[in-house]
Amino acid sequence: MDILLPLCAFSLLAGFIDAVVGGGGLIQLPAILILMPGVPFPTLLGTNKLASMFGTSMAVYRYTRHVAVDWSTVLPATVAAFGFAFLGSRAVNLLNPAVLRPLVLVLLVVVAIYVFLVKELGLIHQPKHASHKARWLGILVGSVLGFYDGFFGPGMGSFLIFAFVGIFGFDFLSASASAKTVNLATNLASVIYFAATDQILYATGLAMAACNVIGAMLGTRLAIARGSRFVRIFFLVIVAALITKLAHTIFAQL
Repeated sequence: MDILLPLCAFSLLAGFIDAVVGGGGLIQLPAILILMPGVPFPTLLGTNKLASMFGTSMAVYRYTRHVAVDWSTVLPATVAAFGFAFLGSRAVNLLNPAVLRPLVLVLLVVVAIYVFLVKELGLIHQPKHASHKARWLGILVGSVLGFYDGFFGPGMGSFLIFAFVGIFGFDFLSASASAKTVNLATNLASVIYFAATDQILYATGLAMAACNVIGAMLGTRLAIARGSRFVRIFFLVIVAALITKLAHTIFAQL
C-alpha cells in the first residue's frame, strides 16, 4: 500500500502525457522500476504494459469519436504492430534492451531538431501517398515500431507520431489519434505474452490502470480542444525530456 499510491499518481500523469503525444513510459516505467526494486524486469514491464493498455484504450475511444482516422493506413500498421510487438516482448528475455539506448537517443535528437526547424510540419492534414502505398508503408512502420515497443519501448509514441506526420503527412492531432490506435495493439500483444508467461502483477497493474484511464481522459480532452499546434509544442517538450532521461541513463553507466 505504501508504494501503490505513488505508483497510481505516476500512472495518472503518464496516462495524461501519453494520450496527448505519447511518452507516458518516460514517467510510468521509471517509477515502477524505482519503487519496486528486486522484481524481475520482465514482470515490471508486463505490469507496466497492463496499466498502459487500459489508458491507451480510453485514448483511442475518445480520439476516434472526435478525430477522423485514416483506417486504410492505420489498420494495416496496427495489425503489423500487434504481431511484431509480441515478438519484441519475447525478445526481452533473450536480449539486453540497454544496447538500444544510444541509437534511440540519436534518433530522438534528429526527430526533435527536424520538428523544431520545420515550423509548419504537422499543422495541416495533407496525406502524401495513394492508399495502396500508404498501406504498405503502414505495415513497415507498424512492424518496426511494434517490435521496438514490445522489446524496449521508450519514445514509441513519439516515434509513431513523427512517422504519421513526417511519412504520411498527417497533422499532429490526427497523428496522435493514429499513434494511440497502433499503440493499443502493441500493448495488447505484450500483455498477452506477459500474461501467458505469468509475468504480470495484476493487483498493482489494475490499480495503476484505473489511474492511467483517468489521465488518458484528461489528456485526450485537452489535445482535442487545443488542436495540432498545441500537440506539436507538447510533443517537442516530451521528446526533449525523453532525450534528457536517456542521455542521463547512458552517461551514468559509463
